[in-house]
Amino acid sequence: MSKKIAYLAMLIALAMIFSYVEALIPINFGIPGVKLGIANIVILVGLYVLEPKDVLVISVIRIVLVGILFGNVMSISYSLAGGLFSFLMMWLIKKIKGFSIVGVSIAGGVSHNIGQLAVAILVIENLKLIAYIPVLLIAGAVTGLIIGILSVRIVPVMKKEVEKYG
Repeated sequence: MSKKIAYLAMLIALAMIFSYVEALIPINFGIPGVKLGIANIVILVGLYVLEPKDVLVISVIRIVLVGILFGNVMSISYSLAGGLFSFLMMWLIKKIKGFSIVGVSIAGGVSHNIGQLAVAILVIENLKLIAYIPVLLIAGAVTGLIIGILSVRIVPVMKKEVEKYG
C-alpha cells in the first residue's frame, strides 16, 4: 500500500511540474484560455496503466493543488469541471474498442474545453459564449492530438514500470 501511495504522489508531483512548466512557457495560441495541457499526459497514460479511481485521485489532487498554488477559486472550478468531464469521457471512450490512445486523448481535449465552457456559461450567465464552441473544439482536438502522440510512446514504458514495481 505504501508503494502505491508513493507512486501516486510521484505522479501528482509530475503533473504539477508539467502544469508549472507550461505556465512558464510563453506560448500564445491567440485564443484566451487555450493551452497545450501537458499535465494531461499523466492522466492519459494513467488510464492505460493504473486503476481509473487512482487516475481520478491524481487528477483532482493535481487540479486543486495547482489552483491553490498558482490560481484562485475560479480557476479551480473551471479546471475541475474540465478535468472531471475530460476524465469521464476518456475513461468511457477507452472502454469502447477501436479507439487509439490518440483518439482517447482528442476526446479528452475536446471534452475538457466543453466542461470549462459550461462553467463559464453558468458563471457569466451568458449563453452567447456557445459561439466560442467551434474554436474550443478545434483547439481541444489539436492539443489532444499532440498529447496523444506524446503519450503513445510513454504508455509501454510505464506499463513495464508498473509491472516491475507494481
